[in-house]
Amino acid sequence: MKQPDRLLAEKLLQINAINLQPNNPFTWASGWNSPIYTDNRKTLSYPDIRSFIKVELSRMILENFPEADAIAGVATGAIAVGALVADLLNLPYVYVRSTPKDHGLENLIEGNIKPGQKVVVIEDLISTGGSSLKAVEAIRAAGCEVAGMCALFSYEFPLSVKRFRDANVKLLTLSNYSAMLDVALETNYIRESDLAALQEWRKDPANWVPNTPEI
Repeated sequence: MKQPDRLLAEKLLQINAINLQPNNPFTWASGWNSPIYTDNRKTLSYPDIRSFIKVELSRMILENFPEADAIAGVATGAIAVGALVADLLNLPYVYVRSTPKDHGLENLIEGNIKPGQKVVVIEDLISTGGSSLKAVEAIRAAGCEVAGMCALFSYEFPLSVKRFRDANVKLLTLSNYSAMLDVALETNYIRESDLAALQEWRKDPANWVPNTPEI
């Protein structure tokens, strides 16, 4: 039986939620060259994958954070999946905006959580960890304890690992870059010759330069 990390990686590749182009890289909003582009929101369009994610994240929370009083999704990518998980676990749910609303009550957290509650944060994708940890800061500022964070996928950047460690946040993910590369190679999504470039990118994504194809 396949492990959940490899199974989810396979599903993400199949529906093009993950796209790999080591020889024709994408450009992220940050300006970084990247051989990968991920859009996990596509999983919402596939009931079987959506259900798999909901069940596996809920299992992860029950096994690792049984003390959880509430679930928080990170806007915008994890709003829907967070709500699905909270519904299955029968727990209160909120979501955290990237910036406060610019009108009305100017909420940063949408929904109601109470000071002292233990909250598990749901994220769809961990890259550098910056936006994810801002959500953690908002929940802590509301007087709650962040029990941990559960995410669908992580690029496993050394920078994000350090940031989560420094912020004292336990991060668990359903799948990750390493598992995805293994699956991509096994299913011939990529070639053996692509592997080195894909592995080098993860080590230092800000300075990665793609190989120039020989003419």
